[in-house]
Amino acid sequence: MPSRGPGRYQLLMSVALVFPGQGSQAIGMGRAVHDSFASARAVFQEIDEALGQSLSRLIFRGEEAELTLTANAQPALMAVSLAMVRALTVEFGIPITRAGCTAGHSLGEYSALAAIGALSIGDAARLLRLRGQAMQAAAPLGAGAMASLIGKVDVALAEGIALEGAAAGVCVVANDNNYGNVVISGEVAGIDAAIAAAKARGVRAIRLNVSAPFHSPMMAPAALAMQRALADIIIAPPALPLYANVTAAITRNPEEIRTLLVEQVTGRVRWRETIEAMAAAGVSRCVELGAGRVLAGMVKRIAPDMQGQAVNEPAELEAFAASL
Repeated sequence: MPSRGPGRYQLLMSVALVFPGQGSQAIGMGRAVHDSFASARAVFQEIDEALGQSLSRLIFRGEEAELTLTANAQPALMAVSLAMVRALTVEFGIPITRAGCTAGHSLGEYSALAAIGALSIGDAARLLRLRGQAMQAAAPLGAGAMASLIGKVDVALAEGIALEGAAAGVCVVANDNNYGNVVISGEVAGIDAAIAAAKARGVRAIRLNVSAPFHSPMMAPAALAMQRALADIIIAPPALPLYANVTAAITRNPEEIRTLLVEQVTGRVRWRETIEAMAAAGVSRCVELGAGRVLAGMVKRIAPDMQGQAVNEPAELEAFAASL
């Protein structure tokens, strides 16, 4: 086990811990961590109890189509991330509070908030279940769509393409992920028009296999549902600074966090700006805790001098702890 001297803690201040969003889910994710560490198993059990179902059984042995349902995928991804956090703390003696900051991509923001003590695990799981259900119900099936703009595209060009699409129907930039990957969201007619506009500009545009137009004005009913739910939730002062999705700026204020979580449902995920802000603040290492390696890959495209590292498996968790 690594030493616990002040030098190691000083190094951790240049580390950001980030948490993945929807799309990173896969059957079997987190199983190795669950099987390896009692502390991780306890997290899965706590979330199962909070939801009143064996979500862990679905994660480890279920059907892909069922796991992909938004209402399941969101708390499932959080479960894997928080199991990694718990194992890091309990098994390897690395307190998460020694990192410099944190952030999460879309639903990953809830994972981050639970990891740093702003939300209880049970509340975060129940909120994500509601969030998934509300987002799915916000727009009639088939009314909305999303598309990824890929290649020589930045957010300014994507905004221009979305504006052209908006002449035919709702169309906005939903996720500013990184240089060369911007996602648009809205009504089918608006997205189809934007795809045509993108192709005319030499930008590759791919319709995404999603069930709703996330992070668009069409999610307004879901935002209202989350506003009502969050009104009764205790949000504690977070142990670490959180870079919020909709502002790409630091917050540690519980009431501001409550407001931003509502705005996040319809607002843009400003991931590129978030990583740039971290880099400007001195973060040199961005560690993705949970399922998949999407965010670590984005880091390399946004801030080439920042190290992007994905930690998914027990061996990776051990190597990360040993490197500090």
